[in-house]
Amino acid sequence: MPPDGVDAARVKTGIQGLDAVLDGGLPSRRVHLVQGSPGAGKTTLALQFLLEGARQGEKCLYISLSETREEVEAVAASHGWKLGDVIVFEASRMGAEDENTLFEPSEVELGERMDTILSTVSKVEPRRLVLDSCTELRLLAHTPVRYRRQILSLKQRLVEANRTVLLLDNPAPGSPDVLLQSLAHGVITLEQLHPEFGGERRRLQITKMRGVSYHGGYHDYLIKTGGLVVFPRVVAAQHRTGRTTEPFPSGVTALDALLGGGLDRGTSTLVMGPSGSGKSTFASLFARACANRGERAAVFLFDEARETLLSRLRGIGMDLAPHVKAARIAVQQVDPAELSPGEFLQRVRAAADDEDCSVIVIDSVNGLLQAMPDENFVMLQLHDLLMYLGQKGVLTLLIVAEHGIVGKPLSGPADVSYLADSVVLIRYFEAEGAVRKAISVVKKRTGAHESTIREYEITTAGIRVGPPLTGFHGVLTGTPTYGPANAEKGSAK
Repeated sequence: MPPDGVDAARVKTGIQGLDAVLDGGLPSRRVHLVQGSPGAGKTTLALQFLLEGARQGEKCLYISLSETREEVEAVAASHGWKLGDVIVFEASRMGAEDENTLFEPSEVELGERMDTILSTVSKVEPRRLVLDSCTELRLLAHTPVRYRRQILSLKQRLVEANRTVLLLDNPAPGSPDVLLQSLAHGVITLEQLHPEFGGERRRLQITKMRGVSYHGGYHDYLIKTGGLVVFPRVVAAQHRTGRTTEPFPSGVTALDALLGGGLDRGTSTLVMGPSGSGKSTFASLFARACANRGERAAVFLFDEARETLLSRLRGIGMDLAPHVKAARIAVQQVDPAELSPGEFLQRVRAAADDEDCSVIVIDSVNGLLQAMPDENFVMLQLHDLLMYLGQKGVLTLLIVAEHGIVGKPLSGPADVSYLADSVVLIRYFEAEGAVRKAISVVKKRTGAHESTIREYEITTAGIRVGPPLTGFHGVLTGTPTYGPANAEKGSAK
């Protein structure tokens, strides 16, 4: 909360997600710094800020020190915007006709620029003002002392008359302008990252915002036609409610018995097994059961094409097409090379919030991790997401493909078992000259479950779970043997 005596009034930026990060918007009647490298989106952010003010009937002024009016209007046109009531003033052309040759630029041009800027502001009397960019003023000032004096004077004059100001700046790489940061009330830092593979990634951070609350840390964002879209970092602790769980059966009697009545709403389940063992089919069973109840489910695919999944499920008697057509099941193909963690997690969150999905399937965690090898703390982000979905009462299924098939120890891409409330293992084993599958539940925090191992089959009529494999030992290792006491009757049938 802001301390006593601090003006906590906010102005909306008009940028999806950014106002949420700012906990309502930018503090009004203050000077804020937006800094970032070229291409990070500073101009786009500034124009959105002004257009939002124009929509609210406020006078808005854009002062350009480095670009022409045509260039600014071209940026706006690329997003389908018409600046309309937003006034664009070209300070960049001032003095171009009468080039100074007798004095240093710092002695004449800076003073002229400052006088013209202040004169224009006094004439227009805007409620919202953008100055693009401070880099030009820094070059004209020539010395840090003169630059600081001019910026301080500019700050005092610009915030008069209930005015909110954005200063744009291109700091040198790895060396932000500490002077500007100290004078500004708030600082928004935009970063553009270039991974070794895939498109560029962008993220922002509220470096500073005096006297008001905001959401710290890095928040991914993208620039698309229509402007910036910010994906606020998910913080589960901010959404805690009195979570309740209730059984969510799959509809397969033997499987639900193994699971202790089914999985539970508001929990997460890790489905682990080697490639081709039936993990996606297991998860799809709960998505179908959800749709059969008239509720909604969402499936996010990293590793398998959408059409391939639907065709394969249709071939085993689990046709999801009617549910997909009726919008009860949404199957989204994820392009990992073009997606940041923040955007993906926001998509999942939107499925729970906006689409009111009761079941969410992420297929698979391998795809998520491998697609983002350079992203730090993906596991922590996933943990917060699962906590958030749990508070919303969503049943979440995470699929993890383990390396190996039969007779060798299996391993996953990372230890993610601690993230989930339940863990289901699917394994191959060889018996009577055939390769078979076994399923077991090794963890369930929310209730009792069978400790047995059952045969798991995928047939043309769907999933079949057989009786416990009482005659075998070592089924989970992939090298089963008959037990002495059950040698005569040990059977996997």
